[in-house]
Amino acid sequence: MMVNKRKRSRRFRGSRTCGWGTKKHRGAGNRGGRGMAGSGKRADQKKPTIIKLYGYKEYFGKHGFKRPQKILEKINTINVGELKFEKKEINLDELGFGKLLGKGMPNTRYKITVRACSDLARDKIVKAGGSVTILEDGHTR
Repeated sequence: MMVNKRKRSRRFRGSRTCGWGTKKHRGAGNRGGRGMAGSGKRADQKKPTIIKLYGYKEYFGKHGFKRPQKILEKINTINVGELKFEKKEINLDELGFGKLLGKGMPNTRYKITVRACSDLARDKIVKAGGSVTILEDGHTR
């Protein structure tokens, strides 16, 4: 009775070397790895060559540091051209918008209350006959 043999790809699935040992058949040709592998950073293979080419301090060790960055909170913005509300008095802070920006044109007179507003947005609202009130920590300024 003949027994079906499983394919190599199924038999060696997850075995890391797939039956070829460690160096052969890994797709890197006859080189010693990829990139700077085997350059002697962890052992002594090519350390003298590296030191001669780059110098010790330039190649080995850590260099510099990364400054901790401030985590800025995201401010929801809305443009003047996007104001398409039925009401004429709008509190953008209650609607979840932190800043009013000046892209577009207002279609009606609005009386707007907001935490922050660009100069262009304020000018456009005032030219259309409306007004802008700036809130400071929840209080009208």
